[in-house]
Amino acid sequence: MKNNIDEVLKSQEIFFNNGNTLKIEDRIKKLQLLAKEIESAEDQICAALYSDFKKPVFESVLSETAFILSELQYIVKKLKKWARPKKVSSSLINFPSSDYIYSEPYGKCLIIAPWNYPFQLAISPIMGAIAAGNTVVLKPSELTPNTSKILEELLQKVFPADWVSVIQGGVEVSQELLTKKWDYVFFTGSVSVGKIVAQAIAPHLTPSTLELGGKSPCIIHKSAKVQLAAKRIVWGKFLNAGQTCIAPDYILIDSSIKKEFIDAVQKEVKSAYGTNPKDSPDFARIINEKNFDRLSKMLIAEMCPIGGHLDKEQLYMAPTLIEEPALTSKVMEDEIFGPILPVLSFYSEEQMAGIMANYSKPLALYVFSEDRKYSEEILGKYSFGGGAINDVVIQIANKKMPFGGVGSSGSGAYHGKHSFDTFSHKKSITKRGTWLDVPLRYAPYGNKVGLISKIMKKL
Repeated sequence: MKNNIDEVLKSQEIFFNNGNTLKIEDRIKKLQLLAKEIESAEDQICAALYSDFKKPVFESVLSETAFILSELQYIVKKLKKWARPKKVSSSLINFPSSDYIYSEPYGKCLIIAPWNYPFQLAISPIMGAIAAGNTVVLKPSELTPNTSKILEELLQKVFPADWVSVIQGGVEVSQELLTKKWDYVFFTGSVSVGKIVAQAIAPHLTPSTLELGGKSPCIIHKSAKVQLAAKRIVWGKFLNAGQTCIAPDYILIDSSIKKEFIDAVQKEVKSAYGTNPKDSPDFARIINEKNFDRLSKMLIAEMCPIGGHLDKEQLYMAPTLIEEPALTSKVMEDEIFGPILPVLSFYSEEQMAGIMANYSKPLALYVFSEDRKYSEEILGKYSFGGGAINDVVIQIANKKMPFGGVGSSGSGAYHGKHSFDTFSHKKSITKRGTWLDVPLRYAPYGNKVGLISKIMKKL
């Protein structure tokens, strides 16, 4: 394994140093070919996702294949413009001159993809890395073997191995990869593993993007349209069986409307998945036994007005609400990452703020309210990666907006142009004219101090 990784790295280094990734036209052709191959293999990709954790075809198209194809089309359309040097206003102190920002690729990039959206969260950063002119080593998740296999097959059709290479394996492979010197590392996963990645790449001072998670709150104000809020929350929370990093992690609801909300959720769960969600073709499964056992422990001794049904053999966990769990309970310790939704009521804004103060800055925050002033106050008061008013999860759909965390929920951002920028070093260049050379900066300085001080303060 070690020799294979070293060989891949060496070949990619030679490929990059020879300038094979620098032509914008070549990058665009590869991205167009990638889109063509994804379109051709869409049925197989959806079948692989279903085989890995019974992901419904609709969800696979919505959040994996069509999501990627849409962003690919956007990147191809805009790439020439993004890659051009950007002219900025020059400084008077350098007159005569013109100033530019050049985008250059970092070089060899390592992308470690997660299992929850195993196709989207592998291909999306690859698109950004290729658009910016880098080479890529992808380490897909070992927990979704069918999807990881089709990822490798698809990428081999599009890219030579010295441009994009896929290295399969478990934790030990990731550990080995992280001992190598990379020019950029892009990791998507849990906060705990993100810390390990950051520590591993620190000796090389490798720049990175860490897309992590956290306990993302969903606040429901007394002015909210409760039934509509329930409908949208049921969709966003139980999409992918709750295994979504930006899904609402827990509900904070005005105590006066809690019962109405729980009743509304019961109605919407039945509407979406029937009386027995286990039989629904539209509800995914937990990824493996380890995560199933982790989630099952969260239900012990808790009050579940909705759901709570388990089938370990099928890795099935019903859409579940937990009413008023203690902040010290298992379900409120860390990010849930499953189809469990705690509902906590509050009687005052101070009480609500006190609950949120127990947790680090989340990846997402949502607020349901018909009171615009209240919503804006919430957005301004709390720090989080991104979010929405009167809906959940949808902020990820706009390719023009950055996606990423803050604090312990992550660092860096991507999607659309933000992906290109993430994988590009921004190089500042001043082009100086030669027809004039103002002598002010040169020694002997004599009595120039006052003059240079006045000029600098006005720049």
